[in-house]
Amino acid sequence: MLKYARLRERVSQRGLVAEADLRVPEAATNEQLMLTHQPDYVRRVAEGELTRQEVKRIGFPWSRGLVERSRRSVGGTIAACRSALECGVGGNLAGGTHHAFADRGEGYCVFNDSIVAARVMQAEGLAGRIAIVDCDVHQGNGTAAMTREDSTIFSFSIHGEKNWPHRKETSDLDIGLPDGTQDAEYLTALRKGVDFTLSESRPELVIYVAGADPYHADSLGRLGLTKSGLAQRDRLVIERCRNAGVPVAVCMAGGYSPDIDDIVDIHFSTLQTLREFSD
Repeated sequence: MLKYARLRERVSQRGLVAEADLRVPEAATNEQLMLTHQPDYVRRVAEGELTRQEVKRIGFPWSRGLVERSRRSVGGTIAACRSALECGVGGNLAGGTHHAFADRGEGYCVFNDSIVAARVMQAEGLAGRIAIVDCDVHQGNGTAAMTREDSTIFSFSIHGEKNWPHRKETSDLDIGLPDGTQDAEYLTALRKGVDFTLSESRPELVIYVAGADPYHADSLGRLGLTKSGLAQRDRLVIERCRNAGVPVAVCMAGGYSPDIDDIVDIHFSTLQTLREFSD
């Protein structure tokens, strides 16, 4: 979790936003979480009653700190969505926990921040149609599963086809890429995916799951993108959404490079691009 602290440090040191605009998010409430997750799962997470197998599937040992961090990660994406709807863009320096399902967590994800945030916005009447643009290198399987019967949330995932999870769910739009895919091929596929998503879903809000793990040196990535290619990716997604008049909330998602500075560089570049498009 060191990357999040280092990212917060860099945002502050470089003066990307005013200190007053760097806010510790409120923790997501049980009521907010239960708009997406089964009540019994939320309760058992909170009370430390997950089975050994459930904890193993998540990948982190249970602790009260894990529960608090997970709630605040969701709260950060909720806050980013509010900011986007008010100012055009908003960012969560964490989040992107797209492997969490309604009744379980997996892949280092306890609660699915994007879907919880989307349903909070809907419940409060702030946005009706919402699109998730997921550029993490791993398919957003939890997101796909939880929105399968929900026509108001459009899920688009562009990911490594042979990468984990090996059993993929079905998103509204999936683009699976072969190992080693490089900048040009990736950006061509992404452009088509984003344009289709905007045309098909006509969203009032986009939640962009950025991800640093398509980077060529990422330990779990298997794609071949450069930092320049990832910066172009961010600009493509954010610019196309903003040109269409759609607010964008960004969360950071995965990054597993052996050099933590690579991960921070990529996440910080995402935030720099987001800042350019603020109203």
